[in-house]
This record gives sequence, C-alpha cells and structure tokens, in this order.
Amino acid sequence: MERDKEYLKVPEVAEYLQIGRTRAYELVGSGEIPSVRIGRSLRVSRRELERWLEERRQPGIGGRG
Repeated sequence: MERDKEYLKVPEVAEYLQIGRTRAYELVGSGEIPSVRIGRSLRVSRRELERWLEERRQPGIGGRG
C-alpha cells in the first residue's frame, strides 16, 4: 500500500488496520468508518481513518495515559 495515497480502497483499509476485508466492508458500510463514494467505489480518507483510530484509543495503550 502506498503511504502517500490520500484515499484508500476498502481492502487497503483492511490491510492498514490488520483486519479482514469483510470486517472492513462492514465498518465502512455501516458508516462507522467515514467514507466517500466515487462512482461505484468506496474510498476512505487516510486522514479521517487516522482520526477515527485516535478517537478509539484506549487509555494506557501506546505509551499514553
């Protein structure tokens, strides 16, 4: 996966999060992970994905808090 891509395809989101593709499609499809539709494809902003992850960070994980 290219690190400089601003928008990711759902399989790339799955790879980034190290989860299954089905689960990634569920999270995107439910709107839990914000996405945009471009034609027939769903894309996730890398910035939005990182913000989504940060909002879900648990205290004490990652050396903080």
